[in-house]
Amino acid sequence: MIIKPRIREFICTTAHPVGCAELVRDRVERLRGVRLDDAPKRVLVIGCSGGYGLATRIVCSFAGGADTVGVSMERAPEPDRTGSAGWYSNRAFEKLAADAGRRAFTHEGDAFSDEMKNRVADTIAEQFGQIDLLVYSLAAPARRHPRTGEVHRAVVKPMTPFSQLKTLDTDHGRVIEVSLGAATGSDLDDTVAVMGGEDWAMWIDALAHRGLLSPAFRTYNYTYIGADATRPIYGDGTIGRAKAHVEETAREIAGRLGAGRARVVALKAIVTQASSAIPILPLYASLLRAVMNERGGQEDAVDQILRLFRDVDPDRDVDEEGRIRLDQAELAASVQDEIRARWPHVTTETLATLADFPGYRAEQLGLFGFGVPGIDYSLDVDPMEAAFMERAA
Repeated sequence: MIIKPRIREFICTTAHPVGCAELVRDRVERLRGVRLDDAPKRVLVIGCSGGYGLATRIVCSFAGGADTVGVSMERAPEPDRTGSAGWYSNRAFEKLAADAGRRAFTHEGDAFSDEMKNRVADTIAEQFGQIDLLVYSLAAPARRHPRTGEVHRAVVKPMTPFSQLKTLDTDHGRVIEVSLGAATGSDLDDTVAVMGGEDWAMWIDALAHRGLLSPAFRTYNYTYIGADATRPIYGDGTIGRAKAHVEETAREIAGRLGAGRARVVALKAIVTQASSAIPILPLYASLLRAVMNERGGQEDAVDQILRLFRDVDPDRDVDEEGRIRLDQAELAASVQDEIRARWPHVTTETLATLADFPGYRAEQLGLFGFGVPGIDYSLDVDPMEAAFMERAA
């Protein structure tokens, strides 16, 4: 079939196999010659198929020489329907890792379930013996609790209602205003159940019970703190409440494993499927891209994760809350002052001069393998065929 992007709001319902594979290959090639001798060698990534999770797997394997296990929820392709972007990215990563002599095992399914935890534990026991690092980078809209069977759905709401919230209609490139009602108690509970730290702790407990954590074991949970512009919806809303629970969980896990063994890692804003769904963030990210491009210092997911493993001492390089911070460039006063100055003036008419919406949109399409330089999107591609890796070569 000839595969084209089919966009519904912030989600593309198709993915291009060759484009997804080429993006993974490009990130791997960027690390050619980079060596992280002290990086962990046996790594588990929960939420491995995109964004910071995929970047972690790539950096650990191709710069750090690690063998990895990854977990993500994906949709496999059918003869007349593409798989999810993550499904193709996982296949591409496994192929490139094998070519480089690295072992890579990927489990696709419900990371919240006991069944998945047991499957992954079996793989670790059989293939690695133990792991040195667990990275939790999972973004999911809902969670079936493995103990109660109840389905919790995360919501993005502020603590007080907003009637004129400026945001970006990415389908049409328009700056619009939306209204958001205040979160209820059940909204908070459900969002914490999905996005809080409980499942992270369950993973640690399940693997510790099997004796699968090495003496040098550490665990990271990736987070985003955000800036003043996003705080009413993000930091001070339902998501912020869930992130606070993650930080509490980090302290609880460290209490069991040892000081510094569990860290929350604050990363900069990047374009992901999850962030595209949060009001304010697409507009903020478009402004941030423009400002950081003008000032220099723009980083993508691979840049951030490479710095994490190359430059950070997790025992010392932390803030007053014990978090590792890699968001300093985004939150620099000069950057945030400029975003605050532009915010009241950004409209549909001024979007092209004050923000970088084309760059944001290109990244958004790139999440699904579209718009990748050098790919001929007019060619027929079999969504089931493994040869998409060779086509990307």
